Amino acid sequence: MTRYRLTLEYDGSAFVGWQRQDNGLGVQAALETAVEGFCGEQVIVEGAGRTDSGVHALGQVAHLEIERDADAETVRDALNAHLRPLPVTVLDVVEVDEDFHARFSARERVYLYRILNRRPAPALDGARVWWVARPLDMAAMAAAANVLLGHHDFTSFRASECQAASPEKTLDELSLARCGDEIHVTARARSFLHHQVRNMVGALQWVGHGKWSTNDLANALAARDRRAGGPTAPAQGLYLKAVHY
Repeated sequence: MTRYRLTLEYDGSAFVGWQRQDNGLGVQAALETAVEGFCGEQVIVEGAGRTDSGVHALGQVAHLEIERDADAETVRDALNAHLRPLPVTVLDVVEVDEDFHARFSARERVYLYRILNRRPAPALDGARVWWVARPLDMAAMAAAANVLLGHHDFTSFRASECQAASPEKTLDELSLARCGDEIHVTARARSFLHHQVRNMVGALQWVGHGKWSTNDLANALAARDRRAGGPTAPAQGLYLKAVHY
């Protein structure tokens, strides 16, 4: 039995999320079906991040174990062959020790959120960005984002259905950068609450439109109440960019 670590990219608009579900195809199920097609083995593929429906990945990490003797390159190419034509690609495969776990061994997760901030609507990337037609004050958003850095109770930015044992998380980075017509928001932490990144971006959008000030964002955080936290940004702008071990 050999354990492999997989690095993946996928277009989340084709899936109901990472997890195997009854209401549609999850990325996890697609990979498990590809493994069975490759070697006839039924396995469980464990992922580092349970991305929601519509959320994409540039560097999702997963692990699996198979009995078949195969080198990492063969596993990568075989899985990709069995995944076609689904929009998910195994970028890299490496053999790892049996104590490696894609989720529990992770020391840091990095998410990217893409906001297309221009008047014309997107013709090509409509399912991969959040289109915001009104101009956003990125400087105000970047200044307000600093309020959320560090260790806090993030209940105000936590989905009501979040199953995490504690609402407390340590946010190591929440930065903004202008990339042409886009504003890229990067969030980095060991782990995140359900919808935390999308809820933080939604609140920052209010700051960018002048509806909230930095103090309003600070008050929302202190409220520890989701009803005080502002809107949830749509799923299609969010990407799991990288997982570090």
